[in-house]
Amino acid sequence: MNQFSLEITPESAGWGYSGLRVLELDGAETVSTGDAETLVLPLSGSCSVSVDGETFELAGRTGVFDAVTDFAYLPREAEAVVTGRGRFALPSAKTSKRLPARYGPADGVPTELRGAGNCSRQVNNYCLPHTFDADQLLVCEVLTPGGNWSSYPPHKHDEAREGESELEEIYYFEVAGGGMGYQRVYGTPERPIDLLEEVRSGDVVLIPHGWHGPSMAAPGYDLYYLNVMAGPGPERAWLICDDPAHAWVRQTWESQDVDPRLPFGGPR
Repeated sequence: MNQFSLEITPESAGWGYSGLRVLELDGAETVSTGDAETLVLPLSGSCSVSVDGETFELAGRTGVFDAVTDFAYLPREAEAVVTGRGRFALPSAKTSKRLPARYGPADGVPTELRGAGNCSRQVNNYCLPHTFDADQLLVCEVLTPGGNWSSYPPHKHDEAREGESELEEIYYFEVAGGGMGYQRVYGTPERPIDLLEEVRSGDVVLIPHGWHGPSMAAPGYDLYYLNVMAGPGPERAWLICDDPAHAWVRQTWESQDVDPRLPFGGPR
């Protein structure tokens, strides 16, 4: 039986743009995009996506730690039929533009290793300004080996100013082996927010504003999260500002090696 095990809309989140659904699929399901551009991004399994007279075959993957996946882009005001078996993330962003439906091949997804030492992590850049065309939607996923910290130094993107963009963000988590991780979010005196949350597979953290990080992978348990971002700015950009109290940490990476457990899924 098909179901959405997670549904976050701008209305339910209390903000304006970012959304995420997770579809548990065994058969066929019609996905309506409404006023949002949307990706069909396999977390596990494979599917076909029929939309606007085209059908995209997604090979998918066995799990989020095993490989980068291919994906499909759905425009706003679309009715798509998704047929297959598995779990599929549907990140979305409200938009006024209708771009064409498209296929995103796995070998077209840039993968980068960020940080060093116990701040090493892998980032798969699915739908960013330099990787895939969209109007508002920004999507990437981060894989952090057990015992490491990512989203670090803490950073924010909640002001429209030089070097920073205003973006709402969703973190969707999966943790290998049934383990746990932790997510920190904190604000400024002008815009307070204070969160330190244990996260397990299927959990989400919503970040309307404030510094966020670190994302902490408990020793022995690799941590995955899908980031979904969108905002009101006319320019689609991911521009961040490090917390000045912790920005110095980046300098320490110059003398450290990248964690040899990366990349996940073997060399690319």
